[in-house]
Amino acid sequence: MANANLTRRQICIFRAALCTLACALISAGVWAQDITTSTTHKGPSTYETTVKSGTVIYVSGNDLLVKLSDGEVEHFVVPDSATFTVDGRQMKLHDLTPGTHLTQAITTKTTPTVITTLRTIDGKVWHVNPPTYVILTLPDGTNKEYRVPKDQIFMVNGQKDTVFQLKKGMMVSATVVKEEPVTEVAQHKAVTGVLPKPQVPDTVAVLLVETPQQPAQPTQTAQPTQTAAAEPAPRALPKTGSEWPLVGLLGLGSLGAGMLTRRIRMAWK
Repeated sequence: MANANLTRRQICIFRAALCTLACALISAGVWAQDITTSTTHKGPSTYETTVKSGTVIYVSGNDLLVKLSDGEVEHFVVPDSATFTVDGRQMKLHDLTPGTHLTQAITTKTTPTVITTLRTIDGKVWHVNPPTYVILTLPDGTNKEYRVPKDQIFMVNGQKDTVFQLKKGMMVSATVVKEEPVTEVAQHKAVTGVLPKPQVPDTVAVLLVETPQQPAQPTQTAQPTQTAAAEPAPRALPKTGSEWPLVGLLGLGSLGAGMLTRRIRMAWK
């Protein structure tokens, strides 16, 4: 009795396992029909280059302050891996010094791209509105609406049908086309720089020290005899000078005095 019950139990377990396996195989077969492939079509690329230049005014850690050519000050957070080509040498951020002139060239590559996805699906027609759209029930139980392109062909029981021949409840196989336009953008940045020139003054003042003049040392030669300077002799009168003009002047004065005295006397008479 126990053996019979055990046998029946094993049979039940075996049947349940077969059912589960069959369902799994059916589901796998349904999902196997859902095949997706993608293709990418790229158009011609365009390039745009912008140039920025400025002078380093502050460097600390990963922070870089640059005064741009238009006078604005811009703050950059530079990663540790970034390098700068300065005077032909590769430098890190901490190698830069204030006054270094930097030039950054940014080249932007833009490529228009269309990603085309082809998906082959199996589903059950839930609603159809020919020739515009159809709603299918997918294997996961969800309903999804699809726009039907012109001349779209559906496979129904191995036969080709159009959207006008679809009916609710039909199992159909179709290829869904999805086009997604995207734009691929890539940037390349190159930074070059020139170290500041050393500051040299235009003119250099020369320091001169005046040497005090040393007194002349006496020599062994005989000293010259010093004589007192003679007083200058009085100037002699010219040879043409004489005392007669003085005598004449005195006589003329006496004559005038006599005449004046005579007139006074006559006036008193």
